[in-house]
Amino acid sequence: MTYLEILQSYNLTALQWIAIGFAVFLLGLSKSGIKGIGIIIVVILAFVFGEKASTGVLLPMLICADILAVIYYNRHAQWKYIKKLIPSMVIGVLVGVWIGNDISEVLFKRLMAIIIIASVLIMFYTENRKSNKVPTNRWFANTTGFLAGFATMIGNLAGPISNIYFLAMRFPKNEFIGTAAWLFFIINVFKLPFHFFVWKTVTKETLILNSVLIPTVIVGFFLGAYIVKLISNVNYRRFILIVTAIGGIVLLFR
Repeated sequence: MTYLEILQSYNLTALQWIAIGFAVFLLGLSKSGIKGIGIIIVVILAFVFGEKASTGVLLPMLICADILAVIYYNRHAQWKYIKKLIPSMVIGVLVGVWIGNDISEVLFKRLMAIIIIASVLIMFYTENRKSNKVPTNRWFANTTGFLAGFATMIGNLAGPISNIYFLAMRFPKNEFIGTAAWLFFIINVFKLPFHFFVWKTVTKETLILNSVLIPTVIVGFFLGAYIVKLISNVNYRRFILIVTAIGGIVLLFR
């Protein structure tokens, strides 16, 4: 099949193309540091492609946006925290590969929704507690890392869970973005072979679709990077909480 024939084989309507374009534009914004809108991206792509298939469509574009974020925010990354989270995230990804390979689409969607709603509730709790003490317990990092790894494999939904951890660490805006950029670049690259060879959700056809959409991701990223500079640290934290909550509710009741 030719390049054009592969794109036509998706049988996407004009409205679906617009929705996908909007989703990948939001992806660029999200990876630039406007966190929380990742859930909306997942919801839109799940509408168009189905819950599980959409994870494979999204992953290569996530990696592309991760590369931009790593380059742009590299100097702000806090490697001490990345090293804490990576081992448990890898375990979570492996468990997600095993469980997600056999479950139904309905259960897959419900798992995604439950993960998001639980994450949002915990985020509101940690943000509104009176104590400003930063949690140092190893179990907190391990639990968060495992759940984030599982969620990112099941539905590219680690954002709300990792946000809990970074908000709890009281990271300033740029440290938040730079640390998350490296963490998810590493984990998303680790996930890629499983989508290729186990779930078979990344294929030649999905990569061709990605090649058409990546320029929109790039535009979204640089616009988002400009917007992030204008947002204060306090308003940045509030924005993350509100948008994450909205996305979780939409996914739960869609």
